Amino acid sequence: MSYKFLIYISYSYALPIGNPLEQEILSRGHTIMWFSDLKDGKDALQGKRNVLDTIQDVINYEPHIVLAATNDIPDFITGLKVQIFHGFLAQKRPSKKHIFSEFRIRGFFDLYCTQGPSTTSVFKTLEKKHNHFKVIETGWSKVDPLFPIRNQQSNTKPNILIASTFTERLSLAFDDTVFNEIKKLSETGQYTLDMVLHPKIPNDIKNKWKTLENDHFTYHNTTDLIPLFQHSDILFADTTSAIQEFLLQKKPVVSFKHTFNHDYLIHVDKASKLEDIFNYALSYPDDILQKIEPFIKDLHPYQDGKSSKRVIDTCISFLHEDKSYLKQKPLNLIRKYKIRKRLGYFTLKSYSKAYTMKK
Repeated sequence: MSYKFLIYISYSYALPIGNPLEQEILSRGHTIMWFSDLKDGKDALQGKRNVLDTIQDVINYEPHIVLAATNDIPDFITGLKVQIFHGFLAQKRPSKKHIFSEFRIRGFFDLYCTQGPSTTSVFKTLEKKHNHFKVIETGWSKVDPLFPIRNQQSNTKPNILIASTFTERLSLAFDDTVFNEIKKLSETGQYTLDMVLHPKIPNDIKNKWKTLENDHFTYHNTTDLIPLFQHSDILFADTTSAIQEFLLQKKPVVSFKHTFNHDYLIHVDKASKLEDIFNYALSYPDDILQKIEPFIKDLHPYQDGKSSKRVIDTCISFLHEDKSYLKQKPLNLIRKYKIRKRLGYFTLKSYSKAYTMKK
């Protein structure tokens, strides 16, 4: 049986999440199209030929399965609506209700494909509470290309990757003391430094960091982080979810002013301490490496590079299952209106029951 898949995104950072899924879908002979509801995602999709340009094109396509790397999705398009997540559980900060924002149920999805026990356990509790969606643990497609983990690379000099989140009060990219210290370290030549910034960070901040480029510092305008992860000895970051992805390699992470005192990270709160902390992290301290191990098992225990396969298997299987036991999705009138306004498409049509396809 042939299926029509849609990968629904908003931002460019979703491409590395969708690309492994696209490869898996095409390898099975199914049809796959992409759609972005925002300009940043549309610009990132320009290199692809299988892109739907308008929401009317999406409606006409009539997908069987919609894979969403976004927080919400139009309720008026057909198909099984699947949350595949746009990041790991970063644990940046809890919301006002003291639950991490990653666990907010917005009422648009039929299926959540979770990444590992740390997310599955919470979503399973929410599944019982709301009873209008199913939760199945599959692993996360984005990290498939990271596996199998390569042996530690022997760089000619230590390589440090710098990554930052976009929220100003949590981001090292906005901190002048960090900028000045990295500038000084880049001029010493004792490290090679690579930097990547979140697409949402303002261009003036990005351009400021680009001015540091020299023989020892390189700014990368990319959302494909895995090659940078593989090349780097350690990561210097703030609260970005890139931390969790990098840790899957069992390499140390230095975190600047993290909201939580996680024991698997090496914490630093003053830029003046960076050189000493970097050298400590580059020694690969045993106590840190030992604490990374259980964290990985809870975050993403799958190291076979086959999470995309599990996602597609799960989606196709659930597509055909009897879902009559699931409740209707909530009315969500305000969120539904916002989606229609964003897309410039107003309709009363709304699919409130999980989509089922007969074999």
